[in-house]
Order: sequence, then structure tokens, then C-alpha cells
Amino acid sequence: MIHDPFERVAVFGAGLLMTAFFVAIVVGAFGLGIRVPTCVTDIPPFDQPAVQEVAPGRYVVNVVAQMWAFNPREIRVPAGSLVTFNLVSKDVQHGFQILNTNVNLMAVPGVVNRAQVRFDQPGEYLIVCHEYCGTGHHAMFAKVIVEPRTAEGPSLPTPRAMASALACWAR
Repeated sequence: MIHDPFERVAVFGAGLLMTAFFVAIVVGAFGLGIRVPTCVTDIPPFDQPAVQEVAPGRYVVNVVAQMWAFNPREIRVPAGSLVTFNLVSKDVQHGFQILNTNVNLMAVPGVVNRAQVRFDQPGEYLIVCHEYCGTGHHAMFAKVIVEPRTAEGPSLPTPRAMASALACWAR
């Protein structure tokens, strides 16, 4: 059987190219430690969602949305805090809206979404999922509890104390 010389070169070149690709994959995987991407919820900081104080009055909250819950379910911060929310989804698309604030995000699998808000008023702020995510969607919520600031240093006197102090001074 007679083969065209160009055909032999093409087959040999294709075999050489496949061998080069195979060697590159092996070197990348074992020699350079390159790994296949994993679920974002399996790597820090989303493997253990939590509230972290990064500076006085500044917090970072790593939130994982999954059928049919937010984790952490309860977030506590003092009034006046600047809070950064990092949001990921473990399974399907979810909504993330903190009522009475301007935070409104979509949790999409494989994507980290971020929002920042300052909570000045003490109280409870409800977090709801506003993107239909399945049969338990209506029960998917969490809350931010903003606690009153603790007194730090001397406090300002009350008007009554000021009046009595002025009355004593005027005598």
C-alpha cells in the first residue's frame, strides 16, 4: 500500500501534537500542582461561613446560600458597623436582599458577589431570598441583628444633669 508523503507527515505531526498535549497535562497536574476547579464553598473562607471583625467597627460576613437556607442564619453586629457581605451559592441561583437597606444581590454558583452596608440603627434586618429556588424557597431567610453600641468612655450628661450643674454654678 502506497501512502502519500504529506499524509505521513500529517499523521506523524498529529501524533506528536497529541503526545505534547498529554505531557503538558501531566507536568501541569503533578509537576506544577495545577488542579481542576472545585466548588467555591469547599475552599476558605466559604467552607466555614462566619462573621469576622477585621478592624474596629468593620466586619466581613461570608455567606453561603443553599437550598433552602443562608449560612450563617443569624448575624450580630454593633450599631454603626460597616459590614461587607461576600455571597456564594452552593447549588442553584438564589436572591439575597436585606430589607430596609440597599443590599440586593444574586447568588450564582461559582461566583462571589459582594456588597457593603453601614448599619446605623439598632434592630433586626430580615434577609430574604427573592429568586425562586425550589419548594422550600418561601422559608429561606436569615437576619442581621444590630445591637446598640456599648458605652465607650465618658458619656454626655443628660439635659437634667446639665441644668442642675448650671444652677449650682450660677449661685
